[in-house]
Amino acid sequence: MSFRTSGLHHVTAIGGDPQRNADFYLRTLGLRLVKTTVNFDDPGTYHLYYGDESGKPGTLLTFFPWRDVPRGRIGTGQATTTSFSVPEQSIGWWKRHLEAAGVETSRVTNRDDEDVLSFRDPDGLPLALVAHPQGDPRDPWDTPLVPGEHAIRGLHSVTLSVSREDATAGMLTEGLGLSFAAEDGNRFRFHAGAGGPGALVDVLVTPDAPKGLVAGGTVHHVAWRAPDEQTQAAWREELVSRGVGVTSIMDRQYFRSIYFREPGGTLLEIATDQPGFSIDEPLLELGRALKLPPWLEPNREQIQAMLPELELPAENNAVRT
Repeated sequence: MSFRTSGLHHVTAIGGDPQRNADFYLRTLGLRLVKTTVNFDDPGTYHLYYGDESGKPGTLLTFFPWRDVPRGRIGTGQATTTSFSVPEQSIGWWKRHLEAAGVETSRVTNRDDEDVLSFRDPDGLPLALVAHPQGDPRDPWDTPLVPGEHAIRGLHSVTLSVSREDATAGMLTEGLGLSFAAEDGNRFRFHAGAGGPGALVDVLVTPDAPKGLVAGGTVHHVAWRAPDEQTQAAWREELVSRGVGVTSIMDRQYFRSIYFREPGGTLLEIATDQPGFSIDEPLLELGRALKLPPWLEPNREQIQAMLPELELPAENNAVRT
């Protein structure tokens, strides 16, 4: 493969009530809402981006939240768990914090020398916190409810569930430039670059599981990083030459995107690192106002009338020192 991703860019999921979604990810998980915009393909729906202070690639979990969205089904052909990286000494703190917030958690397990705490968000989306023994140098978003010493550092990994692994593994290695790292029973780990938090994907082989249905409480797609538009365009051409059905390059305002499905069924994206989230509002004000791309701006009044009100808790604008 001529091109190799450096790691995860973001994960996009489908949620329910947008206010409940924001309250959970800002207050309970302590992330920052770095962009309040709309689904460019369905402008009557929010697109909410949660991440670190500036929304750097590799820290982002985003949502299309629809009120009264039907519940999806977790199964093969989709990303089934999104995992965040936390400090090694913080798993116990997180278990107490989540349970105090009324979130049911698993017992802490150890896999590949990593402590893992699993739980679900209010719409049933499977999540996990993972403490990597080598640590994670990324700076956290620091809030009164989730202090920086314990806070999420960014994405750790995603798990793709498939009925068989060979074709999916081929796409990860030959299409994205990932490397095989380890096998643990029916779980196969791949990594980008040198690996570590933010550069990992697990392929979980569950041939007897039902086929997943993407709707509320499930992942819509998983995005991987490309450094710039030129690399992305050449990457797209190489994928097309290999017979992969790839979309045209799409302008997502804060990055450029191409989409395709891996053979197991999961929708993948390659997204550029630039231009980032501060192109249309200052760093200190990220997420506060509804931002629309230029081609939707003439319809702002109509779009705002379709969207439910969204009140951001004060934690989204915590004072940084």
